[in-house]
Amino acid sequence: MKVRSSVFASFILILEAVGVALFLRGFFPVPLKSSLSSKSKLSDLPAEPLAGSSPNSSRLPQPLFKRVVIMLVDALREDFVFGPNGRSYMPYTRHLVERGSSHSFVAKARPPTVTMPRIKALTTGTIPGFIDVVMNLNSPALLEDNLVWQAKAAGKRMVFYGDDTWVRLFPKHFMEHDGTTSFFVSDYTEVDNNVTRHLDSTLKRDDWDILILHYLGLDHIGHISGPHSSLIQPKLLEMDDVLKKIHGALVSKEAEGSLPYLLVLCGDHGMSETGSHGGSSEPEVNTPLVLISPAFKRKVGMEKPEVVEQVDLTPTLALGLGLPISQNSVGRLIPGVLEETSLRDQLRFLHLNGHQLSCLLKDSTPDYEKEAGFEQFRMAERAHGSWMKLFLEGNTSEVLTNMGRKVLKQYLEALASMSSALSKQLGKYDMYSMVAGMVFVFQLLLVLLLAMPEALSGEATVDLPVLSALLSLPFYLLCLLLASVHVLVCTSAESSCYFCSLSWGLVFAAVALSSAMFCILISMAMRRLPLGPLIHGKSPSRSSEWSLSELDVLLLAGTVGHTLSLAASSFVEEEHQIWYFLLNTLCLAVFQDVCRKYFREQSASGDEEEPVLPSRDCHPSARSRAEVLPERWLALATPPFTLVCCRLLRSLNQTGVQWAHLPDVGHWLNSSEHRTLLSLLAAFCLFLIYFLVQRRCSWVSKVALALGLLGVYSYRAAVGNVGFPWQRSGSATSKGTVEARFVYVFILGILFTGTKDLLRSQIVTADAELKSRGLWEIYSGLVLLVSLLFRAHNLPVLCCCLLIQTLMAQFIWKRLHYDAAQTTIMHYWFGQAFFYFQGNSNNIATVDISVGFVGLESYVEAPAVFLTALNTYAGPLLWACHLVCYLSSERGRRSPVAVGHGCYCLALLRSVPAAAYIVLVTALRYHLFIWSVFSPKLLYESMHLLLTAGVCLFFITMEQSPGSSFQALMCCLSCLLDSPICAFVLLSVGIFLLFFSLCVCYVLTYMCFHCVCSANININYLNV
Repeated sequence: MKVRSSVFASFILILEAVGVALFLRGFFPVPLKSSLSSKSKLSDLPAEPLAGSSPNSSRLPQPLFKRVVIMLVDALREDFVFGPNGRSYMPYTRHLVERGSSHSFVAKARPPTVTMPRIKALTTGTIPGFIDVVMNLNSPALLEDNLVWQAKAAGKRMVFYGDDTWVRLFPKHFMEHDGTTSFFVSDYTEVDNNVTRHLDSTLKRDDWDILILHYLGLDHIGHISGPHSSLIQPKLLEMDDVLKKIHGALVSKEAEGSLPYLLVLCGDHGMSETGSHGGSSEPEVNTPLVLISPAFKRKVGMEKPEVVEQVDLTPTLALGLGLPISQNSVGRLIPGVLEETSLRDQLRFLHLNGHQLSCLLKDSTPDYEKEAGFEQFRMAERAHGSWMKLFLEGNTSEVLTNMGRKVLKQYLEALASMSSALSKQLGKYDMYSMVAGMVFVFQLLLVLLLAMPEALSGEATVDLPVLSALLSLPFYLLCLLLASVHVLVCTSAESSCYFCSLSWGLVFAAVALSSAMFCILISMAMRRLPLGPLIHGKSPSRSSEWSLSELDVLLLAGTVGHTLSLAASSFVEEEHQIWYFLLNTLCLAVFQDVCRKYFREQSASGDEEEPVLPSRDCHPSARSRAEVLPERWLALATPPFTLVCCRLLRSLNQTGVQWAHLPDVGHWLNSSEHRTLLSLLAAFCLFLIYFLVQRRCSWVSKVALALGLLGVYSYRAAVGNVGFPWQRSGSATSKGTVEARFVYVFILGILFTGTKDLLRSQIVTADAELKSRGLWEIYSGLVLLVSLLFRAHNLPVLCCCLLIQTLMAQFIWKRLHYDAAQTTIMHYWFGQAFFYFQGNSNNIATVDISVGFVGLESYVEAPAVFLTALNTYAGPLLWACHLVCYLSSERGRRSPVAVGHGCYCLALLRSVPAAAYIVLVTALRYHLFIWSVFSPKLLYESMHLLLTAGVCLFFITMEQSPGSSFQALMCCLSCLLDSPICAFVLLSVGIFLLFFSLCVCYVLTYMCFHCVCSANININYLNV
């Protein structure tokens, strides 16, 4: 069966995305959970240890606190409270820390530091996994044992105000609640006022036992302007006033003889130097934990806060309220909370925590008896029993006290050891799903590689032996063998595998597809013995030698070298340096080709050069030497100019890990004192964008583009990034919703105009100019959308991108006659470099989620996720779309199969690193940095693979040669577009289909970007 190269490449990429998805499902481990299906109960708690034959006492210590108020400030960094600016940011809180009855800690949050997994960690004491996201897509309720459920079961009356994530995780648990959405980051005022407005009435009442407040404003300010914004201090002072109000109300209601209150101030995660979160940097994982209660000793000065784990708060609150500890908790009790209780109660609390951890260790570790922590706990339990025997006998000697302190120390050491052992496991890999996905991806990669001579031939078609493979005996034998292996694995596996949980219909389809791919692979391999030569876009030669130029060697070595570099964590963290180096080397190699063409070969041949921009009215040879000469100098100047642009863009945004904290030009431009300069720069960039894009658009699109870019500047002025000359410096800002929607109208208009021209070009095949214009108008609409989403200081990145594309297309790729494969690899390299020029990295924290709310009054998930993904991958997407435009315009001039060759090369460039990387992360799955470095990169690779599959599908439409039926269909569509009513109906249908596609992209993007956010792995435990 013969198929075009573009169709073949797109089909391979789609199947690879399925294989990678299966691998991801097995890679992100299922979190540790107790084998008991029921939740912990007070009746299930162990008896107090007692040596001898006397019956053990089932006595439980009394609760430590009557009321608990948890004030959770989203993205509260520890230096906001304990740092040098703490006294000016939160003066009352700092006074309580230094002089009040309080305990202060630095609570370590585990990466990835995002809100939903952090809430689950705080309430369950566990570290959520990828499976939780999949389950929560349809059932957002948290079903496993947790602190909120235990409190409700014990009759505690709970009130909640704040982030509605709590309401979705714990439905029907709160006596009273008022949730606010956490995703609309443009709002940092009303989102907190909606919480504070309930305080006065709630604090006066006595009908609640637990009050939970989750403030979001600080996190939203961080996403908008970073941790050093002028908005940070007023917001922290507001939070300080709220804590002062709560503390004053609790003190006024304190009664003699009753249990004391507990006020908890904490953060779910911190904030990076850019204002984002999700990574593992110190500002993101270090959060303050302040416990305030009259049960604690009054401080006499500032003490260095002790470092604890965030999950340690769960058992501390549970035992403090007289509740059982959650079954799956890996946290340990904070000893300072027990300082004023009796020694017997302290030992009893630690015994209960140790018993819970030892039970979890038994369920999760087959050789649990060999664990040092388990043996330490057993020894401490026996010593505790001996101490209890002496205590009940009335012994009051100092020996008893010293013995009790020794037992206390043994318990603490055992708890630390068991907690560390549990955190090192965290979950178990689904190796069967991982291996199945990996094998399938490698089958597809080998098929893609074996098809290279045919895919890059002059016909650009691939002959796939599908029918012979399906009718062969090995195919049925392989199906039988793989089915047998599946049954064997699923029946003998100690833990459940995702692949085993699928229906037999899906399993049989996967087995048949894998067997067919293997047979096709063998058939193609046999046909390729011996392997013929590979010549870019030309007819295969009879020679058995490879024909590789110096540039080909560079492109091949660079691609392979980058793939091999992914095996080192340092290279993954600083991957942008690799692409910057490769891009600089490419520019030097291109400059060498330009010099060779114009200075060495020109003197030898003396032939007339083909003009860069052919004229309709004159033959190329009619152009005078005076006209051609400036073009040669422009061709010579293009590579050095590209190098200069790339060097300037490197200074615009610091990215990576090692130097991300250093100041860059972007931070300098965003400061308030340089707003005028940023305004001038943004205006110049928008004018240059219009000049570079409008040259191939229709007059309607030119007008729409001009008005749209004017709307972009107006939007940035409305949100306060830039300003108009008549605006005052202190003028009020808005969300810019009207201005953004104004731009969206022109974006849709340009896209509609381009689509209409593109459809008409399919009817008149000779009218290549109409098709080229339609493609360019679609590209122009994408550029306008990206300019709206980019922050003001990133507009030079877009300008340089368009300028380099223009110069390279006119003076390099055409003049030096680079083929489709070479041009595709160059576009791919430029796209990767511009991904990092934007300020992106392989860290989730650099994803700018604020762009998902441009033009939205309220949070709408599908467009928010789509806009965020588009902004993140704007660099690779713009270069891929420009590649489509360039190859389509060249199709009728030099190579009629250029689009097919480009599609195949793009698929190969994405398949090789994706397939190699899943092997690397499998081999490095126990690496120290697997969750902080390698797993986020795996998600980026997966999303890039999915994006490339979509681009290749667009390649297919551009390579379509209309037959009779296709031509009739396009004719009907073109006639309908001429009617305003029909055009409106088709536009409505198109918008509906676009919305449906966005929903599908949303689900895929949500699963990929948030699977690591659910697999919240305890990295610092692994460092122990």
